[in-house]
Formats: sequence, C-alpha cells, structure tokens
Amino acid sequence: MSENQMTVAELGENIRRELGKVIQGQHDVIEQLLICLLARGHALLEGVPGIAKTLMAKTLAHVIGGDFKRVQFTPDMMPSDITGTNVFDAASSTFRLRYGPVFTNVLLADEINRTPPKTQAALLEAMEERRVTIDGVDHLLPPLFFVMATENPIEYEGTYPLPEAQLDRFLLKIVLDYPSEAEEKEILRRYQSGFDPHDLTTAGVRKLVTSPEELQRCWDQVGSVRVEEGVFDYVAQVVRRTRGAFQVSLGGSPRATVALFKCSRALAALQGRDYVTPDDVKRLAPPVLRHRLLLEPEAEIEGVTPDQIVSEMLSGIPVPR
Repeated sequence: MSENQMTVAELGENIRRELGKVIQGQHDVIEQLLICLLARGHALLEGVPGIAKTLMAKTLAHVIGGDFKRVQFTPDMMPSDITGTNVFDAASSTFRLRYGPVFTNVLLADEINRTPPKTQAALLEAMEERRVTIDGVDHLLPPLFFVMATENPIEYEGTYPLPEAQLDRFLLKIVLDYPSEAEEKEILRRYQSGFDPHDLTTAGVRKLVTSPEELQRCWDQVGSVRVEEGVFDYVAQVVRRTRGAFQVSLGGSPRATVALFKCSRALAALQGRDYVTPDDVKRLAPPVLRHRLLLEPEAEIEGVTPDQIVSEMLSGIPVPR
C-alpha cells in the first residue's frame, strides 16, 4: 500500500469524524453501519421516528462519494416503483428504461414493513443479486450498493412483517435508541448556532472517498484479515448453539455463520488489526443474530429478547485462547 492510501482504520476514523459534525452520539450505530459497508452487506435499522436515520444515511453517502436516494414505503407501492420500468416515448416511438431508486449507491428504504411482500421481495432480490430484471433484461447495480432499511418498532397496524427468510438477507440488525440528555442538549445548541440538516456543505462535511478504487482497496484489506482455526471454531459454535437453544424455534442459518465471520473481519480492520479476536465475534453476535432467531411463543409472551438469549449463550461457550 502506498503512503497516500488510507487504511480501513484511518478511513473509518475519518468517516466517524465527519458524521460527528451532524450526528450527535450514536457511536455504536455508526460503527455497525461502517462494518456493514466494509463487509458489503446491508443494514436493517430499528428505531422510533426522529432519531436522524435519514440524516445519517444521507451524510454517509456524501462522505463516501456516493449517490443517495430515499424511498418511503407505502401499502400501494409496486415492485416497478423500486426497480424501474420501460416507458413508451411517443416522440421516438420506442421504449426507454426509467430507472428506479435502487440504481444508486446508498438507498434508505424507510419503513420497509409498510409495503406488501411482493414489493419487499423486489428490493431484497436486488440486495442479494445486486442486479434487477426488468422485462426479462438484467441490469447490474453499481458495485457500491448499500441499503439501509428501517422499521418502526412501535406501530404494527397496516404493516407486513418481513419473513424470516428475507430478514436473513440483512447482514446486521442495528437498534437505535434515544440520545442521552447531554447529547440532546448538544443537538439544540447546534440548531441555535444555525445548523441546517439539509445543507451538509455548510456543516463542513467533507467527501473522503473520491473514486470507487479507494473503496475497493478497503474491501480488499478486509478480505485479507486473518482468522485462526480456533476463532473459526468459535464463530461456528456461536451460531450452531442457537439452533438448539432453549426458547428458540429457529436458530441461525449457515448464512448467519458467514455474516458473523465477515463482520468480525471488518471490525478487526476498523480497529487496525489484520487478525480477528474472539472479542470481535462476541461484540458482533447480537446485531448479527437478533433478527435471525425465531423465538418460541412462550418466550415472547414472557418478554424474552433475542439479545438476552445470545448473551446467555455466549457465556456458556469456551473462548479460544
């Protein structure tokens, strides 16, 4: 690597600094979004309205030099509203493709559980295949294609919950909480000073990535992070243990094992290491697994959460040395 090329750790630190100019707090959320980006996955965000999910996505897109689009999902949305469609041009008597919002770099899919399963599936297919099929013709999406889909944890009326097989397509489920009192006061001070969330340039947010090759080098760095045999075993044990866990009717699939492996390498690279530790695996097990565990009805009634089950499970698995 030449001297003027940023490492993953340097890029991650710089992105955190730029996001910090407009986002107060949410440090764990930002780290997990960076892990998703570096592991080339997609994120499912759960949080109440008004905690800067849109601003976070728009700012991240700006910092990494990507295009940003936001889609508000509604019950009447059709798959073609996501992927695009061929429209007839009367002037030339030909059909031309009207590209849908998936043809972007960073897509915020707001309240994905408010749209019918057929439309959800259109987006999830694009996420998985990184291409869409329109009238029998395949169209590739950009190499940088990162989806941040949101769910409102409060309102369930008029929603279409994502099936387990579709939830499994998201690399991480990231839970956003309210800012602390001190952070909320700092938000007010920023607005008093003239902060405008619609004007990132005035806020001083810089573009850090100027070419696709820079991100490709970071992806290559993540791919070169070493994983020792003992950590391999640990990753597999963590996910396999969920399949027979008490109060769990459906555990993590092999896709979950791969997700935990990829995310652990991304976290190691963000921290400037070229090797994965068991602590990386333990730290990422909750966001990797929380949306992939289907609890028994009795556990849900008792208020048991997937995070509690993952925590108890991790305490019973020997950590490799």
